[in-house]
Amino acid sequence: MDKYTKQRIAQLHPSVREEVTKIIEECDSALTGRAKVRITQGLRTFEEQDILYAQGRTNPGKKVTNAKGGQSIHNYGFAVDICLIIDGKTASWDTAKDWDNDKIADWYECVKIFAKHGWEWGGNWKTFKDMPHFDKRNLNSWKKLSKLKKDKNGYVILN
Repeated sequence: MDKYTKQRIAQLHPSVREEVTKIIEECDSALTGRAKVRITQGLRTFEEQDILYAQGRTNPGKKVTNAKGGQSIHNYGFAVDICLIIDGKTASWDTAKDWDNDKIADWYECVKIFAKHGWEWGGNWKTFKDMPHFDKRNLNSWKKLSKLKKDKNGYVILN
């Protein structure tokens, strides 16, 4: 697991850090070839979310999200975006490539591992598919999360 992934896991909600570490380790173990998983996004502030929301609307670029600040599961530390790092240097979001030649696309090997641990894949969404995105299935309602009290570190308190 690379340092960027470790840093991003350390910022996730404390209740999922150990689980995400295990998921990434399982993915890296399953991908016996040239690919390793990197978390490209984890916890995102409301301000960072608003900047992304403005992209393709009031700021130049392609729309990348339909969520304003507070409306993304990233804002609560229960979502990650990933890419595959090939040969330790090149980022890939190719969902079809089988870098380890085991007849299963490496991306889908990861999708299965996340699902086994109760994480939803943005690639399964009916509208606005988000292929790099995974969020914790029972903690993926921003409306519910936004109503919870926060601890001294700004994380929602789960009852």
